[in-house]
Amino acid sequence: MTFERLQLIPPILKALAKENYTQPTPIQEQAIPPALAGRDLFGCAQTGTGKTAAFLLPIIQRLSTQQGSPNGKRVIRSLILTPTRELAIQISDNFKAYGCFSNLRSAVIVGGVSQQAQEQALERGIDILIATPGRLIDLMNQGIADLSHVQIFVLDEADRMLDMGFIHDMRRIIAKLPAKRQTLFFSATMPPEITSLVDSLLMNPMRIEVTPVSSTAERIKQTLYYVDKPNKLPLLIDLLQDKSIVSALVFTRTKHGADRLVRGLTKAKITAQAIHGDKSQNARQAALNNFKSGATRLLVATDIAARGIDIDELSHVINYNLPNISETYVHRIGRTGRAGLSGIAISFCEHEEIPYLKDIEKLIKQKIPVIRDHPYPMTISAETAAAPPTPSEASVRGASPKEGGGRRRRRRS
Repeated sequence: MTFERLQLIPPILKALAKENYTQPTPIQEQAIPPALAGRDLFGCAQTGTGKTAAFLLPIIQRLSTQQGSPNGKRVIRSLILTPTRELAIQISDNFKAYGCFSNLRSAVIVGGVSQQAQEQALERGIDILIATPGRLIDLMNQGIADLSHVQIFVLDEADRMLDMGFIHDMRRIIAKLPAKRQTLFFSATMPPEITSLVDSLLMNPMRIEVTPVSSTAERIKQTLYYVDKPNKLPLLIDLLQDKSIVSALVFTRTKHGADRLVRGLTKAKITAQAIHGDKSQNARQAALNNFKSGATRLLVATDIAARGIDIDELSHVINYNLPNISETYVHRIGRTGRAGLSGIAISFCEHEEIPYLKDIEKLIKQKIPVIRDHPYPMTISAETAAAPPTPSEASVRGASPKEGGGRRRRRRS
């Protein structure tokens, strides 16, 4: 299959050739034809499967082949709503690549920066608006952003939108869109809330699912280290003596944990920067640019901030904290081993994270190979830690044996 067979117009094919893209990914191959035909679409696909082009190429083609506004001023004809600033910027960069031979204009509306330039872009007139919910709501309330002419609405990373608490903002924005529109809806996972949204927003949608979330790339080598929480930093520093780890994306569970880890690595003279929601947009972009250029060896990120980070040839992903949502593990390690390359995923597991590990291994249907020969082994064996307590242990803890045998309460680290 080639892009030519998807009936894309010459300006788009020329742009794709300039980017050396010749063959569509599975989601592009399945999504582009119905999207070009104007159908509503629900795509379930992980990060890295090519879904951005799956919705951008049809948008560029459909808007390029339409006549402009009768009064001459450009109006927002497509809205792409996305959860994070990084993802919005990535989508904008992709639009500039794929739409470079079109006459369409786009703008990015995100928080964390001055809104003056964003106001000016909207005043000049744009065809495609790429936005995060918070800043878009602000500009709508000020009467600056008009969504009444939107023909194509894209809701990207819908599951992360819900995780970040954007459900009410999403509904307020959707209420301002024309009832007659095309909706393209993408999510990496399918919790019940997403199913409900799909049913309420889409009309007879084409449903596409590629790379099920339970699968992990065959090219990714996974390893696991059992380690006590205080020894995670020393273990990471020890592993980083391996010069083959040229660069790595390191995941922590919390923003404070990311900052704390960067301070520890910096003391050990290992270049690292954190990227999370408390950082300004400029600081986040600088950290990402430094990582891509090789100036920074480690990029330490929370899951929310990492959505939308697009890094080619990333060799290592390190789970400093195991995620408490199993699907998140698959998304994390899927950031390496892309485009036919090999990758390595290293995970640390402390005592409190053993229940998370069990859930992850159940989801991916495999045991993650354990590295037992390292300088900081867990002081209590993993097998003992995972076993339910005896009746005497449970009574000491003030719980019945039945209560003691359940999953430990998850807590933030």
